[in-house]
Amino acid sequence: MSGPLAYFITFHTYGSWLHGRAEGSIDHDHRAYGQPIPIGNPRREDGNRDRLKFPAFRLDETRREAVLNSILETCRHRQWNLHALHVRQNHVHLVITSPNTAPEKVLRDIKAYATRHLRRQNLLAKEASAWSEHGSTRYLWAEDQVAEKCGYTLHEQGAPVQHWPA
Repeated sequence: MSGPLAYFITFHTYGSWLHGRAEGSIDHDHRAYGQPIPIGNPRREDGNRDRLKFPAFRLDETRREAVLNSILETCRHRQWNLHALHVRQNHVHLVITSPNTAPEKVLRDIKAYATRHLRRQNLLAKEASAWSEHGSTRYLWAEDQVAEKCGYTLHEQGAPVQHWPA
């Protein structure tokens, strides 16, 4: 079998999804495929909040539009096939095919170029962080998985905000 058809990538804004939160979070000790997500731990979440170097970052409408445009530009430049994209106030989902490029590099590039766009437009202070440390990079091996994640990305995120395709 050849490589995956696409990747489902999710990443959060800085300080918006801390380890220990009630909904759970994946960390270095709980990231193996199929492993259950750790339950919430309010003390851990509070400790992580206390250790933030900058205020939590949120994407208002102007910032979401800048991030969306940056991702579209990055995909065009890298010749990656973007299937679906949704930029929320505190996270981004995308379904993408990037031949010969690992999803971790896609994630790093997307975040780096989005940060650059935000800073160039004076929407992010030079010393501030926009994104969480990593993100989720899931492999999609079948057409039905790609279709399901595109549907989730575009139609199951609550009230629609900046997304592509429109």
